[in-house]
Amino acid sequence: MSVEAPLGATPQSGAFDLTTPATVAESSRSLSVARPLAWRAHLALAAVPILGLVLCVAGTHTNLLVPESIQPVTATPMAGPFKYIGFTLGAPAVVAVIVMLFSSYLLTMKWVEQISLRTVIWAVLALNVIVLIGPPLFSTDVFSYQAYGRMLALYHTNPYLHGPYAIQMDPVYNYIGAKWIDTPSVYGPLFTLISGAFASVSISASEFAFKLIAAFASGGTLYLLWKAAKLRGLNPVRSVALFGLNPLVTLYGVGGGHNDLLMLLLTTWGVYAVLNHRERAAGALISAGAAIKLTGGVVFPFALLSGVKLDAPKRRRGIVIGGAAVAVVIAGASAAVFGTGILHMPSTLQNVQDQGAWQSIPGFLFAVVQMKVTGGMRLFVDVLLVGSVLWLLWLVWQGKMDWIDGAAWATFVVLVTAWAMLPWYVAWMLPLVALGTSRRLWRAAMFMTLVAGAMMIAEMFPNGLHFLNH
Repeated sequence: MSVEAPLGATPQSGAFDLTTPATVAESSRSLSVARPLAWRAHLALAAVPILGLVLCVAGTHTNLLVPESIQPVTATPMAGPFKYIGFTLGAPAVVAVIVMLFSSYLLTMKWVEQISLRTVIWAVLALNVIVLIGPPLFSTDVFSYQAYGRMLALYHTNPYLHGPYAIQMDPVYNYIGAKWIDTPSVYGPLFTLISGAFASVSISASEFAFKLIAAFASGGTLYLLWKAAKLRGLNPVRSVALFGLNPLVTLYGVGGGHNDLLMLLLTTWGVYAVLNHRERAAGALISAGAAIKLTGGVVFPFALLSGVKLDAPKRRRGIVIGGAAVAVVIAGASAAVFGTGILHMPSTLQNVQDQGAWQSIPGFLFAVVQMKVTGGMRLFVDVLLVGSVLWLLWLVWQGKMDWIDGAAWATFVVLVTAWAMLPWYVAWMLPLVALGTSRRLWRAAMFMTLVAGAMMIAEMFPNGLHFLNH
């Protein structure tokens, strides 16, 4: 699909309408046809925040839903107000609620054209507030953020050279997942500096602060998706619902206070800036997103190729100048604060990927067939990743693919070929898919959501997956 202007996109036809109805008459006619069946869509939509509430309330008394390091969560302030009405769910009930939650999300996305934007926004707001005031869910990453911030601000220890084991006497050490106590930071320097700002507050206050940042970042991303979807002539209701109602974005992203949402806010803002012809701002924002988490940098080369026939040299120069300016500032700050320690981050990331085992698509497939992963196999997958991204860039360069579609597919390939893929990583592709023009992209997003949902359930029962690690 050739797209000449970064503001325009001609969505591909598919099983659902990606576009906003062209006229009021068309919109009214569409609604009149859908109205008899609209109750299904609203029922599926209402089920998403309701089931999210069930998990958050049950999380205060159900160990499967919260990290092991904070159990029992009711003994800490992190349980939140739900601890007074909390109840325990058995393993089968937990799985049933999660399956129903993901099913409700998928059905909502299938019928979302029958729901108004206002109704979707209220459902998204309710779900995010529920998760925000609930206990920390599933992941211990929010405590790793605190550890790296405390190492930097309180102990003057370089978090890119040492893992949290270096501060074993600090109270936060006991909350960190066992897998991560020896692992130096794999997060961008900008986020590590932000983490240091919360070093002096209590663990529970810091945990809530990271969740609050994630919630506001999610809200900001949704606002940008709404604005950008209208610029692209896409259906803003579908774009907002895809991201805002996704259980991986809310339960893991907001519920776990993950920095991925802050990264996505900046990169989505950068995409919106490209669509508004603000190239320097776009380059600066995408560069800042990569300084939160390196994955944000995937968007950069595709943004450079946006609208290649529209004053391309000037546009590319603006994006490069903006990106380079922020990169130089952050690099200078990193050198001043972390010295050469920041250069160890790529090797740390590689070590984390090597520990992925079954928690990835290639790792799971090799584990199921009981094949040992060799260096040659890893090299093949890495070459496949690089080759696929280069091919996508070529398609965008030739005007055969929309640049946002290309960035979304590149992120999809990153997820599929990763040797360690945690469930919330699926959020990386969702804002791009929300602004994408291809129904295949939407199917890919639904596929990855289901894969991550299955992985989410599997992680709750590690003993049942014992054979995959041998």
